[in-house]
Amino acid sequence: MFEKLIQIFKVEELRKKILFIVALLVVFRVASNIPLPNVDVEQLRRFFGENQFFGLLNLFSGGGLSNISIVLMGVGPYITASIIMQLLTMIIPRLGQIYKEEGEAGRQKFNMWTRWLAVPLAAIQSFGMINLLRSQQILGVLSGADMLTIIAVSAAGTIFLMWLGELMTEKGIGNGVSLIIFAGIVAGLPTNVAKIFTTYDSTKLFTYILFAAVAVITIAGVVMVTEAQRNIPVSYAKRIRGNRMYGGTSTHLPLRVNQAGVIPIIFAISIMLFPGMIASFLMQVKSETVVKVATFVSTLFQNQIFYGASYFVLVVMFTYFYTAVVFDPNQIAENLQKQGGYVPGIRPGRTTAEYLYKVMNRITLAGSLFLGAIAVLPIMIQGMTGITSVAIGGTSILIVVSVVIETIKQVESQLVMRDYEGF
Repeated sequence: MFEKLIQIFKVEELRKKILFIVALLVVFRVASNIPLPNVDVEQLRRFFGENQFFGLLNLFSGGGLSNISIVLMGVGPYITASIIMQLLTMIIPRLGQIYKEEGEAGRQKFNMWTRWLAVPLAAIQSFGMINLLRSQQILGVLSGADMLTIIAVSAAGTIFLMWLGELMTEKGIGNGVSLIIFAGIVAGLPTNVAKIFTTYDSTKLFTYILFAAVAVITIAGVVMVTEAQRNIPVSYAKRIRGNRMYGGTSTHLPLRVNQAGVIPIIFAISIMLFPGMIASFLMQVKSETVVKVATFVSTLFQNQIFYGASYFVLVVMFTYFYTAVVFDPNQIAENLQKQGGYVPGIRPGRTTAEYLYKVMNRITLAGSLFLGAIAVLPIMIQGMTGITSVAIGGTSILIVVSVVIETIKQVESQLVMRDYEGF
């Protein structure tokens, strides 16, 4: 590890990229600690401590929501816009063609539409959140001009974080949005650890050990699922061109068990947040029927069993969904056929595509079930022990570990490009 760190800082270009990303993360953390005026800090802290849904929403804002900062909604609206656009590729065939068939230009156009969609979503979500916080007496009396200012600042904050994320992604070391979420989780870790030490109870030593064991198992499980892959053997036919013979070699096509990475977790949490947030907002209206329905939905999503089951199902579904978006067996089979490659015992073309689709479905089932189990395991342990003040939750561990693995891989690929002979 130390040798790799030394290599990283020896390469000037790579060193500049890493320091640039670190500097942007510092800018993000500064912005997330610039609060909006007229906030009751104690009431705010109590509100987020009692409500797990808004605690998760605060996770995606990088701590900006718990401070009611100028980056109030964080990258949450952008993630929501990404989910909507990905779903639209399934519903609108033309949109799917632009994303998959028009290459880099199509993806840039798709990303531009996603960013445009994130702007009104940021304004709408900010409006709903401000009204909710006002109903909880967290924010003081606001005039119409104050409300418009806060909504505009919050939407601008989301756009600012989207821009920072794009700058990070362009450096080729990790995904910018994932790094922002990662920084928000890690930044809150020292405070949470200190809270555990200050509220330490020797009679609950076993439960603390149990939580530590669950954290280790979760980390090991995420690493296992992220690194696991199924190697499909591929052979290349011999071809003679002029006086030379080409092909005749054997290799393999790696299919990752978790092709979607951390995206299903982010998608699942984003979906889980909305019913509770909308219900909390509707509980303040004057209609008695609406209040009853909203109270029922809020109580339902506070139920640990329902929450865990829904979370598990959504993780499995989004793993399949995102794998279908990023993995195209027809395209891979076509490329293999053009290059003279084939899977032994399988006819080239459509039969190969069907074989790859079947294999991918099977390994994705195993990966998605395992990923979902790891996601809900800390919730189950928390329900059995009754302790809620843990340093870092299962969702946070999933995101942190996956982002770290992805970033390390991209850093190593940069090192390989610059010092290939050394490897």
